[in-house]
Amino acid sequence: MSPVEAAPRCAGVALDLTLVDADGVELGMGGAVNGRRCGDEKSCPLDAPGLSAQARHNRDLLVRAMRAAGFVNYPTEWWHWSYGDRYWAFVAKAVHAIHEPA
Repeated sequence: MSPVEAAPRCAGVALDLTLVDADGVELGMGGAVNGRRCGDEKSCPLDAPGLSAQARHNRDLLVRAMRAAGFVNYPTEWWHWSYGDRYWAFVAKAVHAIHEPA
């Protein structure tokens, strides 16, 4: 676990999320968000094989929305997105991270 002063989630530069419908019901993503533990490790990666067509569609929708907003995905966790941390800077080929540990 990252120390608080370096943890991207604590700094607001990384988040775990899923999609919901207009009634607030979670859409099928092919695996649970980290907060409830990914029960099947095979379904955790963003590009996990064997997903249903609906789960693949929903993940693709999430990817398009998050990438359009400038976020990058941590590929072993479909739900993990960041903007401004060191991982984001590496993937986005930014000159430097926006957030750095104190």
